Amino acid sequence: QVQLVESGGGLVQAGGSLRLSCAASERTFSNFVMAWFRQVTEKDREFVAAIAWSGGWTSAESVKGRFTISRDIAMNTGYLQMNDVKPEDTAVYYCAVGKVVISMRPDDYDYWGQGTQVTVSS
Repeated sequence: QVQLVESGGGLVQAGGSLRLSCAASERTFSNFVMAWFRQVTEKDREFVAAIAWSGGWTSAESVKGRFTISRDIAMNTGYLQMNDVKPEDTAVYYCAVGKVVISMRPDDYDYWGQGTQVTVSS
């Protein structure tokens, strides 16, 4: 059972930057697709970005050019670099892994972290 722990969330002003981390309990990112999703209360989880075992990655249109996903395989840690954040980026951010090709569907991921809150003030 893979365990994921997110960190790095907090309060940031609009236009600022934040880096989220996702620590895995075992060697994960060389075999799995890792993704970041976000959720605002009572809404569906929204795809943010995903990175394949090969290093290829994609992101949602709403964050393209501002957010970058990466991972350090040796450290079993994934990252989401968030630049030029906006108030609409406020949400709980979750990392997830799944043995699938890159997917934007939450159901395609097998393991999830507990989430980290990101709040962007205007």
